[in-house]
Amino acid sequence: MFTAPDPGLLRLRTGLRAVIGVGAAVAASELCGLSLPASITAGLAALLALFTVTDASVPAQRLTTALLPAAGFPVLALAAALHDRTAARDIAFVATVLCGVYARRWGPRGQALGIFAFMSFFVTQFLHAVPAHLPELYAATTLALLVAGAVRFALWPIERSLPPVALPAGPPGTGLARPTTRQACQAAVACCAALLVGQALSEDRWYWAVGTAWWIFVNTASRGETLVRGFRRVLGTVIGVAVGLLVAVPLDGAPAPSAALVAVCVFGIFYTAAVSYSWMMLAVTVMASLLYGLLGVLDPGLLALRLVETGVGAVCAMPAVVLVLPVTTHATNDAWIQRALHCVHAAATATAARLEGVPGADPTPHAAELELLFGRARMALAPLVHPLNPHRARKARAREAIRLLDHCVQEVRALVRATADPAGSREAALIAACRQVRTAVEALTATGGRAAVVGPETATRTEAGPALTHLRNLEKALSELAMPLGAAPGSRPAGP
Repeated sequence: MFTAPDPGLLRLRTGLRAVIGVGAAVAASELCGLSLPASITAGLAALLALFTVTDASVPAQRLTTALLPAAGFPVLALAAALHDRTAARDIAFVATVLCGVYARRWGPRGQALGIFAFMSFFVTQFLHAVPAHLPELYAATTLALLVAGAVRFALWPIERSLPPVALPAGPPGTGLARPTTRQACQAAVACCAALLVGQALSEDRWYWAVGTAWWIFVNTASRGETLVRGFRRVLGTVIGVAVGLLVAVPLDGAPAPSAALVAVCVFGIFYTAAVSYSWMMLAVTVMASLLYGLLGVLDPGLLALRLVETGVGAVCAMPAVVLVLPVTTHATNDAWIQRALHCVHAAATATAARLEGVPGADPTPHAAELELLFGRARMALAPLVHPLNPHRARKARAREAIRLLDHCVQEVRALVRATADPAGSREAALIAACRQVRTAVEALTATGGRAAVVGPETATRTEAGPALTHLRNLEKALSELAMPLGAAPGSRPAGP
């Protein structure tokens, strides 16, 4: 977590901005004379607005933020109206889960709206909200979204200085072949089971089991990813409960130190989310402990129940992932690796076109897209390199694939910089090298059986130059990828 790269200090800046946005939302709620539960709702709404809205462009982010109440307010009203009608409330909660996950087919906006809808239902259970509380909760949420939007888009518009890059969509499909449809069914089954078992353990705090089952499915696309996330969530919660016993319980809801530590936890959530789900869950668990302390209901028994309910949610998610319309790890990692390789091909093609003087030819967007695709490929391969994976040979191949793909990303990034000014004396050699890179990619992605990948030609000292060196290194990495990938698409390149 501490050694992970943070280009442009982006994680640090977004973490600090989140503290300012959430703190300002809570402060505005308090200044307006709203109750403590309403202020907690405001803080949660601001946190979600800053955390879940990930559209590629700033205008799209503004629109998604503006649409959050349209997804959350009806669900908030429904949950409050059904608070004392257990059976109807449970059915509505599972239906919200199904719709919230299904909405992910519409990209980042669908995911953000789905999460906000689910958390709107969740917060009514957390606060035991009834219809009489709705006006205050609506006011707190609206105020929080306005404040968070002002901080994000006016006070500290970090995204405005970043190039707009669309997040890669998941593998396509129709009907039950679409991964988001399968995940919606899996999440609904998992949350239904978690709800039933959670209520058997506690009639007041059962929603923690449902929340665990829900969040395990967020930002995952395969059976392996979901199982690993479940393990990491439980690990982070165990450590978070231990920290809560040492920190939150002795504070006993003291306002000033509790608020300061909540701010630290908010920063931790944003700073660690991209690199360590376990650390993020530690921060979430400690923050929840501090909030329970502020509400005056925290004790060691409650933290123990929190841990048990988390385990219930994780355990209920596992059979649902494995048995209900499973999306295999191989199918997912193969799809992302192939997309990353095609992006390398596109970058090489655009580089050759730039060197040939084609107007408007620019490999920069392909390099940016490759960064995102490699991130998704790394996430897809993560279950195969997990310490608990018993298949050593597959783990070694997956690690080698990650290493070589990372090398490809670095070489493409360096190539784009080296060819920013196409004027030079070796364009013919560079164009030929670009063609060789494209040939290497085509050999790796060829259909219809195993493809032979020809090794790179050795550049002479007189030819050597930065751009040509990067192209040769890229071609070499692609030729070496044939070993861990093992075969053309349709086989099992790096996993079970």
